[in-house]
Amino acid sequence: MAMKIDPDECIACGACEPECPTTSITSTSLAYAIDAATCTECAGEYKKPRCVTLCPIDECITQICT
Repeated sequence: MAMKIDPDECIACGACEPECPTTSITSTSLAYAIDAATCTECAGEYKKPRCVTLCPIDECITQICT
């Protein structure tokens, strides 16, 4: 599984990018995005994904459902 950032909700504050232990978060022209191929949801690092904890916008970062 991986996390995703809703580009319509993202305010591009940048709080998540430097805290990602897998450097899966990058800046796009209007928002941030998470590379699903490298995102581990912080398994083994934190109890819940660090990006979710740090994001000031509720429900901006969610889990990709497969």
